[in-house]
Amino acid sequence: MALFEHVWGILSYLVPFLFVLTIVVFFHELGHFLVGRWCGVKADAFSIGFGKEIIAFNDKHGTRWRFAWIPLGGYVKFHGDPNAASMGQSEMHAQMSPEERKISFFAQPVWKRAAIVFAGPAASFLLGIVIFTGSFWLQGRGDFIAEIERVQPGEPAAAAGFQPGDIVVSIDAQPIESWSQMQRIVQVSADTPLTFVVQRQSKDVPLTVTPRRRDLSTPFGKNRVGTIGIEAAVKPENWRIQTFSLPASARMAVSETGFIIERTGAFVGGLFAGRESAEQISGPIRIAEISGAVAKVSFGALMNLAAILSISIGLLNLVPIPMLDGGHLLYYAIESLKGRPMSERKQEWGFRVGLGLVMALMLFATMNDLLHVGPKLATWLAGGAG
Repeated sequence: MALFEHVWGILSYLVPFLFVLTIVVFFHELGHFLVGRWCGVKADAFSIGFGKEIIAFNDKHGTRWRFAWIPLGGYVKFHGDPNAASMGQSEMHAQMSPEERKISFFAQPVWKRAAIVFAGPAASFLLGIVIFTGSFWLQGRGDFIAEIERVQPGEPAAAAGFQPGDIVVSIDAQPIESWSQMQRIVQVSADTPLTFVVQRQSKDVPLTVTPRRRDLSTPFGKNRVGTIGIEAAVKPENWRIQTFSLPASARMAVSETGFIIERTGAFVGGLFAGRESAEQISGPIRIAEISGAVAKVSFGALMNLAAILSISIGLLNLVPIPMLDGGHLLYYAIESLKGRPMSERKQEWGFRVGLGLVMALMLFATMNDLLHVGPKLATWLAGGAG
């Protein structure tokens, strides 16, 4: 019985993780595939996963659609590419007939190749927008109004003059409609003065406070955020559910996507400046843990996680590192400026450096995951053994 419970426990995390990852990977690669077909390039293979095939079939255009045993990614292999990384081999290209060259990726004008490569991240962003749009439109958004129940002594809010019963009206002239909206602004504004306007006994009172940067423990690790030391008035009469039209939902989805992109960029910049903690970098193990936990909340929450991951993967792929989409776009930009492609030798060296950087990042993220999940996993396994 204990063994069954442990197997079921593993599946409760693994299945949601694979579900989310498959959706994210499929739409990213579908972006490459569709724009490639629009540009007249033949796709030899569309793969979800790596390694040996589980199931596969060929469509009428000659593309082999395949699901493979290692489900941690995917790729589209276009005609004329000797490998999924699109690293060319001039001898093979020279042996192609004019008909084959016409439908090959490498023979296309640089703008077509750039469009095909950029389509992957673009599809990732679009998927995030579509999911968020559906979420706002179908579910609305429920939250508490921004009323303060308690001000913690010795914290920035207390020093700034906040009082229990205050209702936050605006921050830096931006209207505040909910507690989570206010909280989000505070969390991303550590060490930055914010001008609040609170409603106190029917009067608007301006207050200036600077959020203090600190590590906040969550079920999924530590997050370094800004805090001011206030607690929400969690009362039934303070709960609000907002509903939105489809156009309004789409606008909010675009705004949410922009926020995730902006915060991700700020986090990366903060890492180099020493303001952010590298402990926040997560790999597949912790993402699987988060997926399992979110799936227990609701299917809608799991889809919102898929949207966040899709946007993050789209952004990551635009980093100008050879091997990633951004690296290919960098090569194409250089080709456009020089009027000719970079030499294969330079591209291969760039690919090796890019591969090393990506592998190092994956190793670092996995080590973070193990440090976070390892103690809990050991306890869990020990409980099952007993």
